[in-house]
Amino acid sequence: MTARKILVVDDETAVRSLVSSYLKREGYQVSEASDGVQALRKARTEHPDLIVLDLMLPEIDGLEICRVLRAESDSFILMLTAKTEEADKLLGLGMGADDYITKPFSPRELVARVKAILRRGAHETASDAAVIRSGSIEIDSNRHIAKINDRELDLTAREFDILKQLAARPGMVFSREQLLEMVWGYSYYGDPRVVDVHVAKLRKKMEKDPASPEIIITVRGVGYKLVPDD
Repeated sequence: MTARKILVVDDETAVRSLVSSYLKREGYQVSEASDGVQALRKARTEHPDLIVLDLMLPEIDGLEICRVLRAESDSFILMLTAKTEEADKLLGLGMGADDYITKPFSPRELVARVKAILRRGAHETASDAAVIRSGSIEIDSNRHIAKINDRELDLTAREFDILKQLAARPGMVFSREQLLEMVWGYSYYGDPRVVDVHVAKLRKKMEKDPASPEIIITVRGVGYKLVPDD
């Protein structure tokens, strides 16, 4: 499998080196840029999967780079900022950043954020097909219709999205945290057991015996997976 490419953009050599070394340890292919002009050039020629982008840069600032790249690139953007004001964070997200982390930060936390963004992107790629079929389950995203054995299911928006994520990768186990990231997004800070509630409702609508599920299975201590009935 080809290593995911990450571009680290920061005008501080020590920060670039630290972030790059941690990302390389995780097996990522890493390149660096020290200013806005260099960042845009490398982003356009190297097509990184993700860009770690400092907000305060010489030549062209991070917000403008983010705005430009969002118009011409699908790269994920994790913004670094020394500013703590909520308005600056929201401005970065409004420009198209996928997440932000405030300096000073833990390199391990940054790596965890990178992994989460790339993992979420992989799940979205797998589940963005117009129609997903898994055994007797059929999910039509365009029409927002889910069926089992040709019977249309009456699902809420959250139930539909959970089912779509599970059906996109049958047999794969998803933790509560993964499902929260993919369905609720980073903005959710509530109890992760909300996933259990929605899965229980899904089972009542899908399973012959919700108390002994055969389609959405609990993997004890890990999470949930969908087992197609084919």
